[in-house]
This record gives sequence, structure tokens and C-alpha cells, in this order.
Amino acid sequence: MTSNTTRRSLTTFSRGLALCFALSGSALASTVGGWWGGAWNCSIDGRPARMTWVPVNDTQTSCDGDTCSSSAGARWKGKFSDNNSRWVALTHPNEGDRGGLYFRHADGNRWYLARPSGNRTAGWTTWNGQHYPLSCWR
Repeated sequence: MTSNTTRRSLTTFSRGLALCFALSGSALASTVGGWWGGAWNCSIDGRPARMTWVPVNDTQTSCDGDTCSSSAGARWKGKFSDNNSRWVALTHPNEGDRGGLYFRHADGNRWYLARPSGNRTAGWTTWNGQHYPLSCWR
């Protein structure tokens, strides 16, 4: 009897765990907000480019001896390709007071896109202290 009870408990646990994993993808996308998510076609100073932002798991675990704690979370992971060059990271997305998006390019420079009007947004990149036009659409 004990083995049947254990087997049923493990089966129930496994099904519950599978359901959690199945739902985590859609739940992850709903835990981070922002209009910038997804794939964008862009123009950077007149050159064609592409930008993508996807939600990713950002679970943090810390341990003190044998005691560990975890906090579940999600964050945006971005990447950018200028004129079909290799993809580079976009980091630190931060929504401004008016809904625009500030973020960092892989080279450390700060970029900006205004809140979209329809499916288009415009802003700027930064290179050597100068701003250059950036526009994106989908």
C-alpha cells in the first residue's frame, strides 16, 4: 500500500511540475511589462537594423549554509543587429516618465526610443558623445 501511495504522490507531483513548466513561458511574458517586447525592424542613422526584446527568467537564489531561498522574477533581454552585423546585447531597459525606453547598447552607450505611435517609434543612439537617429517599426 505504501508503494502505491508513494507512486500516486509522485505522479501527482510530476503532473503539477509539468504544468508549471508548461505555463511558465506565457506567465514569464506577462510578468514583465513594456511595449518594446518582440521583434522590430529599424533604421540607425539611415542603415537597416533589427532589434529584439524577449522576457527571460531572472530567478535569484541565495544560500546561507544549508538554507537557501529563491525569488522568482523576469527581466527583458535585448539584442541589436546593425546592417546584418552580428547581434550585440542591449541591456538595462528603463521606461522613462513619458513612456519612452532608455537602454544601453553593448558598447555602454545610452540609447532612447519614444513611446510608439501606432507601430512606429523614433529616438536616438549615442556614439562618441553624439546622438544619431534611430527609428523602429513592426
